[in-house]
Amino acid sequence: MRDGRHTVMPTMNGPLIVQSDKTLLLEVDHDGAEAARRDIAPFAELERAPEHVHTYRVTPLGLWNARAAGHDAEQVVHALIEHSRFPVPQSLLVDVAETMARYGRLTLTKEVVGSGEGGEEPVLILRTTDRAVLAEVLRHKKIKPLVGDRVDDDTVRVHASERGHLKQELLKVGWPAEDLAGYVDGEAHPIDLDTADWSLRPYQQQAVDGFWDGGSGVVVLPCGAGKTLVGAGAMARSSTTTLILVTNTVSARQWREELLRRTSLTEDEIGEYSGSRKEIRPVTIATYQVLTLRRKGVFPHLDLLDARDWGLIVYDEVHLLPAPIFRMTADLQARRRLGLTATLVREDGRESDVFSLIGPKRFDAPWKDIETQGYIAPADCVEVRVSMPEAMRMAYAVAEPDERYRFAACAPAKDAVVDRLVAHHRGQPTLVIGQYLDQLEQLADRLDAPLITGETTVARRQELFRAFREGEISLLVVSKVANFSIDLPEASVAIQVSGTFGSRQEEAQRLGRVLRPKGDGRTAHFYTLVTRDTVDAEFAAHRQRFLAEQGYAYRIVDADDLDAVTSGSA
Repeated sequence: MRDGRHTVMPTMNGPLIVQSDKTLLLEVDHDGAEAARRDIAPFAELERAPEHVHTYRVTPLGLWNARAAGHDAEQVVHALIEHSRFPVPQSLLVDVAETMARYGRLTLTKEVVGSGEGGEEPVLILRTTDRAVLAEVLRHKKIKPLVGDRVDDDTVRVHASERGHLKQELLKVGWPAEDLAGYVDGEAHPIDLDTADWSLRPYQQQAVDGFWDGGSGVVVLPCGAGKTLVGAGAMARSSTTTLILVTNTVSARQWREELLRRTSLTEDEIGEYSGSRKEIRPVTIATYQVLTLRRKGVFPHLDLLDARDWGLIVYDEVHLLPAPIFRMTADLQARRRLGLTATLVREDGRESDVFSLIGPKRFDAPWKDIETQGYIAPADCVEVRVSMPEAMRMAYAVAEPDERYRFAACAPAKDAVVDRLVAHHRGQPTLVIGQYLDQLEQLADRLDAPLITGETTVARRQELFRAFREGEISLLVVSKVANFSIDLPEASVAIQVSGTFGSRQEEAQRLGRVLRPKGDGRTAHFYTLVTRDTVDAEFAAHRQRFLAEQGYAYRIVDADDLDAVTSGSA
């Protein structure tokens, strides 16, 4: 042990180097790397993931999410010390403890205050265990209008309509409030799980319990791990009218089918609120698109929120919530809210809004843990690098910056690689996934395969997905419409030819298309085709960060060496 600048003895040869700037360096090839990755995952975010050393960062939001999920500073400190190769800087340990201690010093509660007329009605108040903190936050000009009169030195009234907005602003100034104000019961409606031939998996039950005990929040589970069943479990626990918000109409109908199969709900009890239907029933499934439709500066369909006394709001793919839905969510703070996602990463940086308006992370299962339990398929991830001919390299070099990615992502050299991969996996359920419609149309013609894009009718999409699930067709070319909430349990090969720039969430979702466990236990294969020496390669490295955090390693191979790679991947 050294003087006050450092604390506790290091392990002799841990995989982690903890630095005073709050970065954590993880030696990937170390025997203890997987245990360290698992222990730091609740509070640290992966920033860079090259071959041998991955860089994580400890952030306040990560620490507050860990605190809300039941982890305390002692557990975080223990994880850092346990896996560190060198003494952990004492300054960082102190900062971890003090940052986590900020969560909960302010609480939102409902209490009866005052006396006389109206004094028996509970009102929303902001209470503190540290008067100086309350004094500090009340001086902020964006917070002051959200609260009412002081009740005493420790409490201040809060305008009920500003519950969500206040939590947002408190988070921004570094004093997240723990919301203990409770929720309205909502309109009761009986919902039971029909468990005659199935039951919630242990981690799904833990997710339901974690959400319910916390009141509102986010459950993070890998694609294919049954997030819809967690939603059904929460609905049965609540037994109230429920509004489910989803990404698209196909997803809405898959939710409906799953609820009909897994619960006591009947067809008459489930409504669809989408572009083509406007049904409001005890359980209503609405698309984000219809709710965010704007006409003459207003959102006409947000009245759906007041159509019933909802007891539970479920947000599918919560990492995709459009900005207007955040404003809507601020008005729903008295309702229980459940967010479901495979990754809390948001490319727009609004993770803090998810934390304050939906709720903190209540359950998070590492992908590899679920794989080890046999609930998702193991996956082999391969990045295949292709080269552009000299003439195309020159055209790329002089292209406008905003056109370079499209130019590189759609390089014709990828077409022959797709041909070889599809031929190698012939007969196996295979998805060719991309971003650019002209590229996908060309590949669909080349492969003589059906194409699904945003322009494909819902009926046609459903028919093609059904045929794929039932083995009538084994190859589909799909655009980004297939990224989310599409149930294709037997898909075992995905070939990604282009993506949405550096989107980590999209990479995770696309891998998730092939992670449903296979009937014969086979390994899934995920290929991503990348043009070397271009921004395509840079974006690919960024896209892979989240999956690297989950323990997935990409093998990088040259297109010319593809035969050697695929010879063992049948």
